[in-house]
Amino acid sequence: MGKVIPVVPVDSGEAARGSATRLDLPLTRREFLKGSGILIGTIAAGSALSALAPSRVWAVELKTLSQGEGTALMKMARVLYPHKRLDDSVYALVAKDLDADASADPKKAQLLKDGVAALDRQAGGSFAKAGAARQLAAVKSMQGQPFFEAVRGKCITSLYNNDLAFASFGYEGASWDKGGYIRRGFQDIKWLPNPPADISPKPFA
Repeated sequence: MGKVIPVVPVDSGEAARGSATRLDLPLTRREFLKGSGILIGTIAAGSALSALAPSRVWAVELKTLSQGEGTALMKMARVLYPHKRLDDSVYALVAKDLDADASADPKKAQLLKDGVAALDRQAGGSFAKAGAARQLAAVKSMQGQPFFEAVRGKCITSLYNNDLAFASFGYEGASWDKGGYIRRGFQDIKWLPNPPADISPKPFA
């Protein structure tokens, strides 16, 4: 197995600029055993993220939540905001940030632990191992509850405001300081169909 790297939140300044920095953070065996739980996986070959990381293997350390709880939260994040293009390593950032909240606040920790236990009950055993339809039904059954809102709210910031998501979606960052986006990336997105020519005005000459 190649070098194991952790997925970590990016610097807020770099996130604002949309840069896609190369991740080169080794995880030793001693560090690997520190946390309460570890989420680990591999980045899909040929994906946008595979070009950014020195290894296809990623790992996220959890300090308060267990591996099972972290996995359930990662799966719940994908149910809430499903994107086939997003690798599990990006969804793992949600679990990591929720774990950080749990480490700082015992009440938040209990909320998350109880919420995952409720998800398991609604899924008839293990939410993380349940089929897609059962996972969706379990998440819908908790809509509006504090646990649901805590995870949903964390997804909005953790899932989208990071360089891994930017790279996956093809976002190149701000263009205002480079003369705007009309001649720089306006037509770069390949995963949306081209709109009819008659619905948009011609760009300036």
